[in-house]
Amino acid sequence: MRSLLAVGVLVASCLHRAAAGIPDKIYGVNLGSWLVLEPWMLPAEWAAMGGESCNTCSDCIASEFAFAQAYPNTVDKIFNKHWSTWFTQDDVNQLRAAGINTVRVPLGYWIVERLVDRKTEFFPRGGIKQLQRGLQMLKDAGMQAILDHHAPPGVQTPEQSFTGHCTTDVEFYTEYNFHRALVWTAVMTALSHLDPAFGSVFAIEAVNEPIMDANQTPGYGDFQKNFVQVIRAVELILGISVPGLSLDVQVHTSNFTAALGAAASASKIFNQEVRSALTEAIPILVELGFELSLPAIFNFNMASSPLRNTRQPLVANFMDINWQFNNPANPADAKIGPQGYDNHLYYSFGGVADANPDAYLTSICNLMRVENDAAVGNSPLWFGEWGLPTQFDATDDFLYKWADAQKLAYSKGQGWIFWNFKVEISDQAGDLARQWSYLEGVKRGFLTKDPSQLHDPNVCAPYVNATHS
Repeated sequence: MRSLLAVGVLVASCLHRAAAGIPDKIYGVNLGSWLVLEPWMLPAEWAAMGGESCNTCSDCIASEFAFAQAYPNTVDKIFNKHWSTWFTQDDVNQLRAAGINTVRVPLGYWIVERLVDRKTEFFPRGGIKQLQRGLQMLKDAGMQAILDHHAPPGVQTPEQSFTGHCTTDVEFYTEYNFHRALVWTAVMTALSHLDPAFGSVFAIEAVNEPIMDANQTPGYGDFQKNFVQVIRAVELILGISVPGLSLDVQVHTSNFTAALGAAASASKIFNQEVRSALTEAIPILVELGFELSLPAIFNFNMASSPLRNTRQPLVANFMDINWQFNNPANPADAKIGPQGYDNHLYYSFGGVADANPDAYLTSICNLMRVENDAAVGNSPLWFGEWGLPTQFDATDDFLYKWADAQKLAYSKGQGWIFWNFKVEISDQAGDLARQWSYLEGVKRGFLTKDPSQLHDPNVCAPYVNATHS
């Protein structure tokens, strides 16, 4: 048994708790372009907001950073309108009717506003209340949620709007930005356990799509270990049982921020980086306690606290080891308590199979990613991003097969999460929704109304064990 840390909170020691667990099989969608906007997914709205489009996204107003920098006096109002209309109760109702049980919520570090250096970093403000609104709707609908750190501080990969800042200057893999990401993690873990609206959150993902070449991600392995320890420290301070941990200090208070400070200073088990992240989360949580009307932050033993319900530890979620090459760190080495792994697979960007229907189906029907990940401890694995786009003009008949074959392959693991729940339907977007929108795919019939079902369960029979490139 590993003795990492645990802080015993006497007033809460009799409680056993944690968030919603992993669904038996994940049938999910991403809430892309909601709290991390990607202009290509809503070109007409982006243009109406004042954004621009260009071939290289760093050359124009094609990211949240560039937009906030260009329109500092109106950005908050404009984005609040977008947040309020892009994801609504009607969307939740449609997803529930379509049998979706899981939603992955892409988030930027700037949703925790104190982490932003306003002298050099530019982002809209007010997203945390929108997150609270959205998670409450999902909870009421019975859907589980993953909080995905889609856009961590410093940018984790170059020239991508999904990082929030299109730039070639990749700075995430530095002590400063790893540290800010850990503070973000402490805050999100606390909210997941103390805000009733976050009650359906079962996992927090450390970082979306780091650079694939591990030689370009120095320190990422240590960050993975610290990420897990921050989550577990917050949970142990709250009295949540975490397998494999023992207590080394006791805190005689039910005020969470006071308990956090006492534990961070008294524990001899956590390294300085973890203790510092916990300490720096304290003023942020005090502020959010008032902003989000969360009395449990100041008394987590109160009768209305979510901790009064049976809770379990959150799932620490990572992109799987095989996302990277050149001897990457294995996230399984960071495991303490429940952990899950994420893989993304898009054939439309090339490098997976030849650009024709038979090659696509041969490739997907012989996919070995679940087995290969399990061999190195990366299990359970789910496919957190995939879609129907292709490198060729796909017929409707092919898209029925393409949807079935991918669902069949990904369901060998813990399940799948489609990118995206919707995209804009407009003249500017053209036929984008046909292959990128889950709800449109269901409407057109490519995706079955029951996500657990297939049009043709034998879709892979002609292709299994066939030679593929």
